[in-house]
Amino acid sequence: MNQYSLADAMTDKGNFTVPKLSESNMGFGVLGVFLGLLLEVSTHGPHAVPRASWRRQDVDLMEFSEPGIFNYSTLLLSEERDALYVGAREAVFELNKKNVTIKNNKVQWTVEETPMLMCTLKGKSKEKDCLNYIRVLQVVDDDRLYVCGTHAFQPQCDYLNLDDFSLAGQREDGRGKCSFDPSQSFTTVMVDGELYSGTAYNFLGSEPIISRYSPSQSLLRTEYSTSWLNEPSFVFADVIREGRNRADGEDDKIYYFFTEVSVEYEFFGKLLIPRVARVCKGDLGGQRTLQKKWTSFLKAKLVCSMPELNFVFNVVHDVFILKGADWRDTVIYGVFTSQWGNVGLSAVCAYNMTAVEDVFSKGKYMQKATVEQSHTKWVRYNGITPSPRPGACINNLMRQQNISSSLHLPDKTLQFVKDHPLLEDPVLPIGNRPRLITKDVNYTQIVVERVAALDGNIYDVIFTGTDKGVLHKSVLFEGEVHIVEEIQLLKNSEPIKNLLLSPKTQSLYAGSDSGVVQSPTYFCDKYLTCTDCVLARDPYCAWDPHTDVCVNTVNHRERRLIQSLKGDASICPSVAPLSLQDYQRVVVKPGSSAELPCLVQSNMAHLLWKANSSVLTEASRFHLIGENGLLIYSVAPEDQGHYECWSVEWAPAAGKNFSRLLAGYILTLDLPVRRPQQTGHVTTTLGSQETPGTHNAAASGRSSPPPPPPPSSSLPSSSSSSSTSSSTKPHSVEAREAEVRLLPPLLKDQAWGVHAQEAFLLFCLALGPSDVRIHWLINGHSLDTPIMEYRRPLGQREVLVSSWLREGPLIRDARYHCIAEASTGNDMSEVDLHLTIGDEEIIPSRDLSQWRGALTEHEQLLKRWEEAWESCDGH
Repeated sequence: MNQYSLADAMTDKGNFTVPKLSESNMGFGVLGVFLGLLLEVSTHGPHAVPRASWRRQDVDLMEFSEPGIFNYSTLLLSEERDALYVGAREAVFELNKKNVTIKNNKVQWTVEETPMLMCTLKGKSKEKDCLNYIRVLQVVDDDRLYVCGTHAFQPQCDYLNLDDFSLAGQREDGRGKCSFDPSQSFTTVMVDGELYSGTAYNFLGSEPIISRYSPSQSLLRTEYSTSWLNEPSFVFADVIREGRNRADGEDDKIYYFFTEVSVEYEFFGKLLIPRVARVCKGDLGGQRTLQKKWTSFLKAKLVCSMPELNFVFNVVHDVFILKGADWRDTVIYGVFTSQWGNVGLSAVCAYNMTAVEDVFSKGKYMQKATVEQSHTKWVRYNGITPSPRPGACINNLMRQQNISSSLHLPDKTLQFVKDHPLLEDPVLPIGNRPRLITKDVNYTQIVVERVAALDGNIYDVIFTGTDKGVLHKSVLFEGEVHIVEEIQLLKNSEPIKNLLLSPKTQSLYAGSDSGVVQSPTYFCDKYLTCTDCVLARDPYCAWDPHTDVCVNTVNHRERRLIQSLKGDASICPSVAPLSLQDYQRVVVKPGSSAELPCLVQSNMAHLLWKANSSVLTEASRFHLIGENGLLIYSVAPEDQGHYECWSVEWAPAAGKNFSRLLAGYILTLDLPVRRPQQTGHVTTTLGSQETPGTHNAAASGRSSPPPPPPPSSSLPSSSSSSSTSSSTKPHSVEAREAEVRLLPPLLKDQAWGVHAQEAFLLFCLALGPSDVRIHWLINGHSLDTPIMEYRRPLGQREVLVSSWLREGPLIRDARYHCIAEASTGNDMSEVDLHLTIGDEEIIPSRDLSQWRGALTEHEQLLKRWEEAWESCDGH
């Protein structure tokens, strides 16, 4: 394979630099460069975090689906009829636009027996592939919709009468208008009664086509050539009106967006390139050359890259055109990923319509390279360009030359555009960089709305849907993007396949395989304080000081509201501080655990805990600060006092930190009445000895009252394969040497609670002589991870040792050992932990819940031992 310059293939103007490689090492060299680049981007690449996260049960969502109906992926919004039309598998629905749970109409369109049989004979699935997936819903006029379906790999189209919601029965061939395969990418748009499509023209999907179907004219299509289209994946198409007052009299244009395999460069694999293509609405094809073919088809490269990391996003998934009053004010938004999906990044890039127009009207053409053995297959055309400009729409200057339609264009111009459909100049994004980059998120859909804020400025609010059924809302502020919130729209973790926005109902409509979900564009009522409302930086929301409620600005503009898109919460009215009388009192028994809840809505806020005015840190082994609160393990007398949970949030646009008290607690101990010491009972005292390698309570700087010790006669034997003793016969701890035992729960009993995606906990409990100690091993090596351990003497010779191991995340399969060693012997428990990929919803989102569950089991175990100890009077 030949020498390869990835810079030329994927970016422009030297934004991407890769060393030149010899022919013999090119394949492995480029692969090595790419793997290193992906690691750098995945590790150090920028990514944004949503400020707020809402679950489905947290917000008001409306959902529609019917039993037995799937694939609700085709949506059409009618503002005039207050309707949302949904194309699903073998059904079309008319839903109430204000409430999608209300079904106004339904019509079914199933596949007849003969087409079904032909489809199955070609090797397709009768239960899945050979059904009729409605993929085209377009408005023809006020009374009809144009509907197309895959129809068992024989696409057909028909008209849907809206008055009685019935199919007209005027079946038409759907080739070139609708895809054969329901899983194939494709796009359509209806412009003045003519259907523009990007799809496959044959059963195998090997002939891509951009076409126009008109009732009054013959089919106009692209040339069947890899120079025109090379394995494209179509995502979007729309019309841009030039306006009646344009001085040059140019025609309206239809733009197509897709990803295709590069024809410009040779690569060790299929290199994908995002494209924008353009055709003219008035194109009629050529008179002799390019008959019934586009004479105005041109395509250019879309660039979406991170220049600082030399990384490009080369797959476009969806596009939204935000149209202005004039075509020059139009902005094109697109969501992109890399074809090397393991990098885990998604990007949103925005393009000015004027930049796109400049590339198509002034850009240089490319031509096939004539030199063999070159890695570059296409190069810039430096010859004389024919006149009129190839691919240009008919304008006033052409009309003055008696060229009033494409049928009058000279053959020289037509032959040139046939051989040179690719432009060299790329379309660069605004600011030459993405507007938004997120990590570990795959965006699938995008819609954008311009919102007027109270400061008098207009802001672009970006809504992006993911492949996990999540919706992100972001706002552009002074060139930077702030992700306001994320909402779990879909019940299942499945892709959002279509996303529409209605400014009139202030709603979003998301289509998926399982149903349609309607969501408000704002959740102002979720912000309960002025600080939260302002820090959200949502242009839809503002704080009403008269009612102390965060409200929608659209419906409350007559009031004096508080809003700051910088997130400057200092403009909020002052609030009286929380008094000690309002602190919640928590009473716990000595040695037990205390959980102090503290919930914060903002993912950008940092929780700060104070105990008796001193800031708590993770340094204390007996405090665990989690996302849901503070856990104090084995409460001792010195833990009593006042606890405060503070939220500290940095607002970068305002350049300030904002802190507020979220919760206050007064922690006290419930001290039991001491019973008189009786003869014959063993008195339990806190041991002060510490063997090397252990961490007892005294070593942690605090004393801990021991729980009642368990009787040796009630201790179960270890089930470990290396146990040194299995006897459960009662014995006296004073009469003989103590044995070394690991007590339940053993490691094998805890394996079910380990979650590879985050930190996990393992627990070991050992009984033995005073010199017993616990070791932790992973794959035979000692662990250097956070370990909590404390010791409790039982009688004069035995000690109960508890050890907690906090590990994770689990990256590879591992074998853990817990070994108890002493002068009288040893005992060992082991477990194999395997990394598996399962249902993410069953994985706890916070490891604090794991600690709480494990501590509860531990306390119950100690309570049972206490009861057993008292019942046998310590013997």
